Amino acid sequence: MIASPSPTGRSVLRTVLISSMAVSRAREEILATYYLGSCIGLALHDARVGVAGLLHAMLPEASIDPEKARRNPAMFVDRGVQALVDALLAMGATRRGIVAKAAGGAAVFNDHGMFRIGERNLAALRKVLWRNEILLVGEDVGGAQARTMYVSVATGRVLLRTGTEQVEL
Repeated sequence: MIASPSPTGRSVLRTVLISSMAVSRAREEILATYYLGSCIGLALHDARVGVAGLLHAMLPEASIDPEKARRNPAMFVDRGVQALVDALLAMGATRRGIVAKAAGGAAVFNDHGMFRIGERNLAALRKVLWRNEILLVGEDVGGAQARTMYVSVATGRVLLRTGTEQVEL
């Protein structure tokens, strides 16, 4: 787990569920999301204003179900990424200051390449980040394993766990 920079040395873990997102300025918070299979986990951080966000999006495009997308944009990569960017901008972040790191987009179920949800999620992610002029500076995507993603609000440091392995993006 990521060490907390809070004066007490204690971190507060805040879970981001599937099809949801969170933004925070609380330096002691660690945002976490679990079981990123074909889903996309996106961590955004702007060090200048001390804000971070985390998204766990399930499906690539809101056009799949516009009514669900209206009720819950975080379910879809295209709408969720834009909603997360907009939330950070509303908190004072700038597009130039935002650092983006992503995980997921795996093929954890053998659908014989029929749906390719992970690949489609990655394509949607890159498209929205490109449109917002935000570079993806770190990623651990594809493959066949699910990942758990942690982001420190204070530092923007992102850790991933896959089984017993842990890596930093």
